Amino acid sequence: MALPAGLSIFDLTGRVALVTGGSRGIGWEAARALAGAGASVALVGRDPATLGARVDELAAEGHSAAYFAADLSDPKVAASVAAACEDRYGHIDILFNNAGINHRRPLQEFELEDFERVIATNLTSCFALSKAVAKGMAARGFGRIVSTSSIMSVTARPTIVAYIAAKGGLSAMTRALATELGPSGITVNAIAPGYIATEMTLPLQQNAEFDAMMGQRTPLRRWGKPEEMAGAIVYLASDAAAYLTGQTIVIDGGLTIAI
Repeated sequence: MALPAGLSIFDLTGRVALVTGGSRGIGWEAARALAGAGASVALVGRDPATLGARVDELAAEGHSAAYFAADLSDPKVAASVAAACEDRYGHIDILFNNAGINHRRPLQEFELEDFERVIATNLTSCFALSKAVAKGMAARGFGRIVSTSSIMSVTARPTIVAYIAAKGGLSAMTRALATELGPSGITVNAIAPGYIATEMTLPLQQNAEFDAMMGQRTPLRRWGKPEEMAGAIVYLASDAAAYLTGQTIVIDGGLTIAI
């Protein structure tokens, strides 16, 4: 799909994007947008059937797409996922670290293994994948690493201590990697979504009190939509953001600026 005249700085033709958590929610909408901008897209997730259906959907629209089924709660699989993508496409230009899970329990009921599982999926896998793709990006002098952080990296609420710790760490790691990888032509940024209507937030969407709070507290008076994150991801992956690195861009309908 060709971009309209004047938007060539967002053109990703010839680029290869590896998208984790790519079969649903923000990951899927990002994958569609990246493909629409011209990139070949490799989806990573746990369910081969869902991934296969998504790849078929992209292929039907004329896009180049593949998938790799993997459970990123084991960060050791990151190198093999990156290698499989490079074998398929020859290189990786864009990494979108989006896979994430949550676990809601009060502190005294929060088991260590659940804390470690959230950290492994939401933070450690991002480190491992970034490390795996950075070598090739540096050799080519170009790379875009984008991660999904959260407004919980700068705010907090009860019962999600592991998620908050992981997202805070991810925003900090974004800055650290940006300073280290910048000289190699690699930019590293993150988005920090607010409350987006996805499967992960379904328990909150179904909570009448919380849903009402969202309508009152958010200046835009509604939940965000997964597709409303996609434009920022294409931007960060493109030449339009060539001089932007180490940043976490908040996309929350204004929630964190309103009191």
